[in-house]
Amino acid sequence: MLPLLLSSKPRFFGSLAAAFVALVAAVLIPRVTMNAIDDALIARTSSLAPYIWALLGLALFRSILTFGYRSSLYGIAYRLEYDLRVIVFEHLTRMSFSFYDRVQSGQLISRANSDIRSVQMFLTFAPLVSLSLLSFVVALVFMFSIHVGLTMVALSTIPFVYLAGIKLRNHTFPLSWIVQARMADIATIVDENVNGVRVVKSFAAEQSQVDELAGAAQRLQWASVRTAMTRARYAPLMENLPRLGLAAVLLYGGWLAIEGEITVGAIVAFNAYVIMLQAPFRLLGMITMLGQRAAASAARIYEILDEPPEIVDRPGAVDLVAPRGEIDFDDVTFAYRRPGAEQDEPVLEHFSLHLAPGETVAIVGRTGSGKSTIARLLPRFYDVDSGSVRVDGHDVRDLTLGSLRANVAVVLDEPFLFSTTIRENIAYSRPDASTDDVEAAARAAHADEFIDDLPMGYETIIGERGYDLSGGQRQRIAIARTLLANPPVLVLDDATSAVDVQVEEHIHGALGNLLEGRTTLVIAHRLSTINLADRVVLVEGGRVVADGTHAELMAAEPRYVEVLARAAYDRDAHDRDDAAELAVTGSD
Repeated sequence: MLPLLLSSKPRFFGSLAAAFVALVAAVLIPRVTMNAIDDALIARTSSLAPYIWALLGLALFRSILTFGYRSSLYGIAYRLEYDLRVIVFEHLTRMSFSFYDRVQSGQLISRANSDIRSVQMFLTFAPLVSLSLLSFVVALVFMFSIHVGLTMVALSTIPFVYLAGIKLRNHTFPLSWIVQARMADIATIVDENVNGVRVVKSFAAEQSQVDELAGAAQRLQWASVRTAMTRARYAPLMENLPRLGLAAVLLYGGWLAIEGEITVGAIVAFNAYVIMLQAPFRLLGMITMLGQRAAASAARIYEILDEPPEIVDRPGAVDLVAPRGEIDFDDVTFAYRRPGAEQDEPVLEHFSLHLAPGETVAIVGRTGSGKSTIARLLPRFYDVDSGSVRVDGHDVRDLTLGSLRANVAVVLDEPFLFSTTIRENIAYSRPDASTDDVEAAARAAHADEFIDDLPMGYETIIGERGYDLSGGQRQRIAIARTLLANPPVLVLDDATSAVDVQVEEHIHGALGNLLEGRTTLVIAHRLSTINLADRVVLVEGGRVVADGTHAELMAAEPRYVEVLARAAYDRDAHDRDDAAELAVTGSD
């Protein structure tokens, strides 16, 4: 963490210097007190007033320094937390799909939140505790002359410290709520972007999400600094109240000195050092615990940061500008990396396919035949093991990711929606889109039918991940979002699987017009979806085994007929389940 810490080097070392001066002032207070007793009360060689003014001056000076260095160190620590959050989140946006395939999202959220907080807490308290430990050496000098009675007198101000603590708690409690709420906001952003990483990457929206996270982290930083300022206001009072017990110690110690039982100046000074000694011992256990937790947390954080993304722009990568939409899969072989597997089984093996500009091709096959994998390789969610995927003759690995994914849009079979309004969800692909464009895309996807029935229409806020909408409604919003982007190449990965037949017919009617002049790859299970295509490709065992029109394949390819029959059977079973659920719940 040193590079991040040294980014505020002048402020950091200035705060440590102020803390050291404050410690020196604290050490001087018992010394001044001892001299006051010995010289002014016992030897009577000077007046007591100068020592009183000196004590008041040192206390005030130390209070000012304490307020300054604590607020500064807390500010540095929270700034480091802010920087670390943005760095971790920005790194997560660059990670490839293969990374998210094997890492649990809860682990990532924990490392982006609680682990970072553990590191921040240690870097906040460690400098303070390390400096306060220097007082231990001074206190040891006076430990041999301890007196139980004087110690009890010195602790007489503890009730007032307790009252100050109650005051501090009353002020910090609402601020703590704000901090926790804003931490929850950050957790929501991270969770949604980790789970919705395919949507973010499909629209090359990584930077906008980084900016959103940075804004939320900055709001958290403000609330945290306000909490630190409140603590800095009351903590000096709580630390300096025990020093009022010196007056009582002077009274009791003076009586002991008259009786000749103890040296008055020495016992009063030592009593102050005993009080100073309490803080390091009280904090030593806490700082040890924080240090161990921070070490583990830092290891977990750097385990993520040290892993490079697999899918990155090659040196010399070029932008894909105004593509015609010619797509080629040339002898592609691909296998998913599965941890612990001795050998990865290829999903696609020597797969070849050509799509002419403006052509619509349907991919049909059994479950596990590699249909969705074809859709994921085109926008370079994964890199092929051998062969190549080309757009307009350019290998996708030679194109910049941003320009490739801006021109190749994917509607996934599992739609993901963000916890915001319906309008903002549709406009995610084009944040600057006008209201008319958003509503036109919704009408094309036949999403306006249910949006207009909602109490707030397009301004209705969707619940987490859109689960307060039906699967078909979520899918229509996802289709509208992609249609708004108006990409020259479109991939529909079973995009109408969750809508009923009547709605699907309306969507296909709109898509039929929108697909003209646009290269489209359709992952299909239904006959109605296949009818959108100019030709149909049957995939089996990761290879193309048949290619032609629907009528040609129905007449000459029994495997094609079998796949469609199985899909129709599964669909009928799904419809029966939906009907049963409707009869029980009465829901749409």
